[in-house]
Amino acid sequence: MAARALLAVCVFLCAAEWEWGRGAAAPRGGKSCPATKPSMLNVHLVPHTHDDVGWLKTVDQYYYGGRNDIQHAGVQYILDSVVLELQKDPARRFIYVETAFFYRWWKEQDQETRNIVTQLVEQGQLEFVNGGWCMSDEASTHYSAVIDQMTLGLRFLNDTFGEYGRPRVAWHIDPFGHAREHASMFAQMGYDGFFFGRLDHQDKARRMKMKEMEMVWRASESLESPTADLFTGVLPNGYNPPEGFCWDQLCSDAPIQDDPNLEDYNVDQLVDKFINISYTQAEMYKTNHIIMTMGSDFQYENAVPWYKNMDKLIHYVNAKQAGGSKVHLLYSTPSCYLQELNLANITWPLKMDDFFPYADGPHDFWTGYFTSRPALKRYERLSNSFLQTCNQLEVFGGPKSTHGPFGEGNSDTLKRAMAVAQHHDAVSGTEKQHVANDYAKRLTIGSAHCQVLVSNSLAFLSGSDVPRVFCENLNISVCPLTEGSKQFLLNVYNPLARPVSWLVHLPVNGTGYNVTGSDGTPVDNQVIPVSKATQDLRRDRGSAQFELVFQVQAPPMGFNTYTITLLQDSPAPRPHKPGAPPAIQNKYLKVTFDMQTGLLSGLTNLETRQTIKLVQNFYWYNASAGDSESSQTSGAYIFRPNSSTPNIINMKPEVTTLQNSVVQEVRQQFSPWVSQVVRLYTESKHLELEWTVGPIPVDNGVGKEVITRLDSSIETEGYFYTDSNGREILQRRKDYRPTWDLKQTEPIAGNYYPINTRAFIKDKQNQMTVVTDRSQGISSIYNGSLEIMVHRRLLYDDYRGVGEPLSEPGDYFDGLSVRGRLLLALTPPNTAADTHRPLGQEMVFQPMLSFQQGARHSTTPQFSGLSSALPPAVHLLTLSQWDQDSVLLRLEHQYESSESHAHSQPVTVSLQKMFSTLAVVGVSELSLGANQWKEDMKRMQWKSNSSETVEPLRECLGDPSPWEITLKPMEIRTFLLQVRPR
Repeated sequence: MAARALLAVCVFLCAAEWEWGRGAAAPRGGKSCPATKPSMLNVHLVPHTHDDVGWLKTVDQYYYGGRNDIQHAGVQYILDSVVLELQKDPARRFIYVETAFFYRWWKEQDQETRNIVTQLVEQGQLEFVNGGWCMSDEASTHYSAVIDQMTLGLRFLNDTFGEYGRPRVAWHIDPFGHAREHASMFAQMGYDGFFFGRLDHQDKARRMKMKEMEMVWRASESLESPTADLFTGVLPNGYNPPEGFCWDQLCSDAPIQDDPNLEDYNVDQLVDKFINISYTQAEMYKTNHIIMTMGSDFQYENAVPWYKNMDKLIHYVNAKQAGGSKVHLLYSTPSCYLQELNLANITWPLKMDDFFPYADGPHDFWTGYFTSRPALKRYERLSNSFLQTCNQLEVFGGPKSTHGPFGEGNSDTLKRAMAVAQHHDAVSGTEKQHVANDYAKRLTIGSAHCQVLVSNSLAFLSGSDVPRVFCENLNISVCPLTEGSKQFLLNVYNPLARPVSWLVHLPVNGTGYNVTGSDGTPVDNQVIPVSKATQDLRRDRGSAQFELVFQVQAPPMGFNTYTITLLQDSPAPRPHKPGAPPAIQNKYLKVTFDMQTGLLSGLTNLETRQTIKLVQNFYWYNASAGDSESSQTSGAYIFRPNSSTPNIINMKPEVTTLQNSVVQEVRQQFSPWVSQVVRLYTESKHLELEWTVGPIPVDNGVGKEVITRLDSSIETEGYFYTDSNGREILQRRKDYRPTWDLKQTEPIAGNYYPINTRAFIKDKQNQMTVVTDRSQGISSIYNGSLEIMVHRRLLYDDYRGVGEPLSEPGDYFDGLSVRGRLLLALTPPNTAADTHRPLGQEMVFQPMLSFQQGARHSTTPQFSGLSSALPPAVHLLTLSQWDQDSVLLRLEHQYESSESHAHSQPVTVSLQKMFSTLAVVGVSELSLGANQWKEDMKRMQWKSNSSETVEPLRECLGDPSPWEITLKPMEIRTFLLQVRPR
């Protein structure tokens, strides 16, 4: 791509030019695609390999080919072999997906090999599809982490191969269901189409019959069409070759034997079989082009048998044309296939919902992985938040953040660890235990590198070189510095572009403390006893007897510093009283309890005078071990209870209560392995439920799927609502699918959906929103009810390849214990988004806490990287260093078009006035994936059979100036900014 000039401060084009990628390279277009025959059935053979970045083996083991006793797979040999085979014939093609593996392989190659590969890419023989660091999961991932991992992979391809390396097709052949938000993101990244392999077996049967295996997916109800419209195709064989035509060294299918003088001559038989398969497949598709995936998991380690047999197949099938055959075979790629579909210029069916839940059989719903490995899911979410903080402080701290008083820090290690964690066998929880441990280890190492960077940056920004401590076990009241110090500092960094208030619980052993803010103002605080549940959970990892609780404030994208000093001779903290109170309340909420059971009984919004009945409890489903209807078991992927009625854990838990000026707590002990704290803070408009579950007992021989259920008086009539990857909301309905007539065969598992940040139920008067701290599975089985699966421990594998039961050992090898939080808000439906959007955002991008020993010694105890807070509708999604003088910025409008009366309007922000310490001297807009200039992003257009007409905006909403950026509802805009210190 030719060098681009950036807009200068005078708003005209500046003289300086920036190089992008490898420089000039024209789009490949159709010139490198093989010729097709209009009067024939064109069969596009797509040689490919599907290489999981961790599953049965770790990502390193897969790359090198280690632990072949687990699975024979070595990605480095795949790339070695394919490159050699492609050079033998310019007609041959191959596609590659996982940039995490290709990046490793490329680094090891000499210049001669790199030149050969570059030529293969430029000739279109080697094509990159998808192009992210991995092929991400679509149920358990947050959109911000997906965008980051795609950006990481796409940037490497762009820097290495320029325009020739830019993928044009999204390729998610293995994820277990497909989210609408993923399609929206792919469209905004500039992809022309999207192909996948897995969809519900009932949906697939209907689509095959109706010739609707290919469609236009309208992936947003807010973004104006065709911004989020994406051509989407379902691959006919998942991602495998047709039966009988697998020629990998691991396959057992017969090779094409074409010498009549030798035994087992079979070429005529195989050619006829393949032609018949092609005609059968063509009956399910709308054009005279069909696609055949020729490859599978970790195939092509020896590419010779694949290409030798495909060469013969192409030759002999096409030779049949002389005798009247209408089948034409060719080596192809997804983008070449897509180009032919686009040239057909026909009308395609329209899809507007998503592809969840996924089932590959009547009793085989892949809804268990929405919750599997809940601790890893939480750690991934925390790591994402820390990465955003790390990225921001790298920008604000400048060069001193990476080379400062605490050594060399970097954000790259955590970026790559987070990118690998998005894989569909990582955060999904569907990997072997030793692989899950490896993912967690990578996040830990990446976080340690970022901690050095963050310490350097905060030292520079605050003026204090005193070492910082990061306490990563605060959720179980463990932090040696706060437990043993008479005086220490708390630094609170807020990665959001608006000020936040946050309640902190610090483990301490003193009974009274003085807390002051950065301006010396006293902060109300209380000391409360550490709960028995916490003591049992942490075991020997800490010795704090108490928790110091107070509210902190942090400015937009900045920090605040608090001084905590131990007071002498303070009275002992007030103990918890036995039993539940009639109610706890502040000026916003009233929470009532049943005095007989100690359970929640009601919730009142005191501002709006809304009241609902609300009962919450914990239950567990018996995990199926197979039965007379089906041998299917519950496992890492599959949720299959053996009964539709869950087992209640305790109707009358042990309850104690504490009330003070900062927090009111009702602690509930349901069993030795299930407890909860119901918390209401003085200034909170929401109720907090902190649950602790585990180790789940299985000594009775029964696996358990643990849920918490909220039963309310809200009249839902079977409807509930979930988010899609943390962004737009989708309506759900019990025992219903918008696209086809569902025959429900699993009344519980078949009604589960993923949530990433929030879900809600509503009627005309009330909306109850639940905000989660990690991705989980959720359903509404009963009217007015929401149930959330929080933990699973199972005794059987579910026969989907992982080969071991989901029974996590935990730190002490007696089973995993997990702690998490749910936030509840009760609001009128027409104003609910104004509450749950920012609340969900705070749970994802939460403040980072760090500690220093002693008294304040900084010159700048408070800092904000922004000149002022951004408007409520605007979220600063990305701020990261791009190169020495430029940063990557993403701004998003976080409301849907009809979601909020106050905020669902276009909003304009100023780039020049945004930062307090950086002057923006140049700006250019990019695609969402940051791998092409926005003005160059030209996507294929498609006709759909929509009965709806897309209403144009009432007015043209362009930017007022190159420096004044207007965001429309649900729009994300990406910019490369040239900056200098103010």
